Amino acid sequence: MRGVVFTGDRKIEIGTFDEPKAGTGEVVIEIKASGICGSDLKFYRLGMKEALASFGTGPGALEDDMRIIAGHEPCGIVAEVGPGVDASIAVGDRVMVFHYTGCGLCRECRAGWTQLCERGTGLIGSTVDGGHADYMVAPAVAVLPLPDELSFSAGAAVACGTGTAYGALQRLELTAADTIAIFGLGPVGQGAVQLATAMGAPVIGVDIASERVTMATKFGATHAIDSSTTDPVEAIRELTGGRGVTRALDVSGAPSGRQAAVVSTATWGKVAFVGHGPATEIDISRDVIRRQLSLIGSYTFSDQAMYDCARFIADHGIDADAVFTHRWTLDQAEEAYVEFDKQAGGKAVFEF
Repeated sequence: MRGVVFTGDRKIEIGTFDEPKAGTGEVVIEIKASGICGSDLKFYRLGMKEALASFGTGPGALEDDMRIIAGHEPCGIVAEVGPGVDASIAVGDRVMVFHYTGCGLCRECRAGWTQLCERGTGLIGSTVDGGHADYMVAPAVAVLPLPDELSFSAGAAVACGTGTAYGALQRLELTAADTIAIFGLGPVGQGAVQLATAMGAPVIGVDIASERVTMATKFGATHAIDSSTTDPVEAIRELTGGRGVTRALDVSGAPSGRQAAVVSTATWGKVAFVGHGPATEIDISRDVIRRQLSLIGSYTFSDQAMYDCARFIADHGIDADAVFTHRWTLDQAEEAYVEFDKQAGGKAVFEF
């Protein structure tokens, strides 16, 4: 079968691999869609081993001769069920894959947060083979049903970007009584715009790219600010009668975005951060303590939240597919990553 491998220096290989077999507690999935994530770019630019080391996993995370198939946003059909798998999973099921693996026994794993496993976390598409392939094998406990109302590509969106947005909005306890500002309108930010709009909250989107600002208005943002030409803090204050928003979400990871999210938020408000980036200076006394702000770090989502997100999208008729501006076949992987590396459009997906 085919599989995409990052070799570093913005190069990839479409390799030939044996089709996987399901071991005890595992399933084989025939891939129907596999999303391309912004976090892939670090692996694309550096290579798997170097990128993992930069994330703090250490030099021994991968052996020198290991070729790991990329892709941590897979969605497809169960093709084989291994021994010991619960009878609720059967060949032919439409499924999403929760892309973290853990020990399954610690407190965090039992709560569905395997990315916080106390004994170490594995990442599908980085430390074990992922979904940029015709087939992949996954632990059965990481497989979740894809609602019939959703396409496979919508399931791929939920598997990381849109699911991350949902997890942050849940942490913010967003309701229709709130107004939210979303800083950074890439794929995660656009998903947040869609979800927050469906939750009934007025949305103010902020980005430095005019095309992403335009996209946010199409996805339901009440207002969208091009921060390359307009001071977003002043604009948000004007839009909210000087008070600020009750909720803010930073997806950009940029110090300027994080700072603006904090100072744009009204007294007693909440700010969530999902975007990774360099250290940021925030005046805790002035901007947090004396304004009673709650600052929240939101790291993706639990397996239950992933399913809840898919169900929310289905129940509210959200067009999660719309975040994909580029659709590719696996044989176009090299072209797909060259284009995605420009970071000029929306999200991309391989479809099978």
